[in-house]
Amino acid sequence: MARAATAPPPPTDLKRIVAASLIGTTIEWYDFFLYGSAAALVFNKLFFPGSDPLVGTLLAFLTYAVGFAARPVGALVFGHFGDRLGRKRLLVLSLLMMGGATFAIGLLPTHATIGTAAPVLLTVLRLVQGFALGGEWGGAVLLVSEHGDARRRGFWASWPQTGAPAGQLLATGVLSLMTALLPATAFAAWGWRVPFLLSGVLVLVGLWMRLSVDESPVFRAALARAEARRTEGAATRAEKLPLVAVLRHHWREVLIAMGARMAENISYYVLTAFVLVYATSHAGVAQQTALNAVLIASALHFAVIPAWGALSDRIGRRPVYLLGAAGVGAWAFPFFALVDSGRFGPLLLAVGVGLFFHGAMYAPQAAFFAEMFATRMRYSGASIGAQFASVAAGAPAPLIATALLADFGGPAPIALYVVAAALLTLVAVGAARETRSRDLAAVAEDEPRPASGKTGDGREMRV
Repeated sequence: MARAATAPPPPTDLKRIVAASLIGTTIEWYDFFLYGSAAALVFNKLFFPGSDPLVGTLLAFLTYAVGFAARPVGALVFGHFGDRLGRKRLLVLSLLMMGGATFAIGLLPTHATIGTAAPVLLTVLRLVQGFALGGEWGGAVLLVSEHGDARRRGFWASWPQTGAPAGQLLATGVLSLMTALLPATAFAAWGWRVPFLLSGVLVLVGLWMRLSVDESPVFRAALARAEARRTEGAATRAEKLPLVAVLRHHWREVLIAMGARMAENISYYVLTAFVLVYATSHAGVAQQTALNAVLIASALHFAVIPAWGALSDRIGRRPVYLLGAAGVGAWAFPFFALVDSGRFGPLLLAVGVGLFFHGAMYAPQAAFFAEMFATRMRYSGASIGAQFASVAAGAPAPLIATALLADFGGPAPIALYVVAAALLTLVAVGAARETRSRDLAAVAEDEPRPASGKTGDGREMRV
């Protein structure tokens, strides 16, 4: 495969596009992770009272998982219209939906006020969050991937990926600040609402940034070609729905993307969400100490993602991804041994090293998935592969880990769960072809790419 010769855009424009994608993904992940942290700390008491504490946590994590169930639906809807109408408009809509739902959670009455209606409304708002996030990820990474310099695509496309640790950092930081400043009774009464209400301000900033960027030039060119064919009557058949085209021409890539997500997704939610439950309820770590460890480790995670992305530009997406999957699998047992010490230093080391290896998967993922699919089905393909996997991976991860802890009383089954996910990802990425040299603009938007890498008449295909 020949390396793309696509000229890079002006540095100022590219940095503005990266900033717009990053701030949007940061806000949306802040909203999404804020719920996860609150589910581990206070939602079990405020919305599911009267249960055993661990059962209450399970119920809170169940509503957390509901948000993941809505993500594939969001991927389908946003992917379809994103491939038909463009990336930018759908990204604005996803930001408004996510921010609105998060702000509403901050105003939601608890079980003590309105009874069973409280957890029902909480679940509905969580569904809206998941639906919005299902469409956010694909559009944000594609906007950068399709604008960026092909030689440094892995580096530039990794920046929207830093929105996850940045959102985690922001969410955990605000919660940590509130728990440090307020007594436990005040935090449970009203302090937990402040981080959710802050989302309204953040959304206004993100909206301003996203409205200032242009649509992807790769998408505009592909749309113009499709319109020209229709106008000239050159098309021999009606244009397929993006979903139909993806499942017909790119089913193998969808399966690879789903497998690649298993270790990345499961390990992340064990490292950042479940660890708060495990450290406080099993290892005897203070709530503030656990939050601080995740906070500092998230800062490290933010820093290493662009570095891993840049490395994927030099040696390829697959080697970096495989290293990350092997790393999280090997670290699973030492992770819990360090957390069990009950001390801040080992806890920070456990989460920090885990997120270091996670970054090796998460950084090249944006470019890797974007390079698998053709332009007019890229939003659908990348989103479907990523978000359908999240239902089986990230959604039940804290729930499964908490249930395993309740049933077995120790971390060994949870570590084996992470190891199994790592093995699945190693197989999936090992079966993938290297995509580093593909030119996104050169991939035909309406034709399959045969596994042989040749066109139907036997000519070598440039992608």
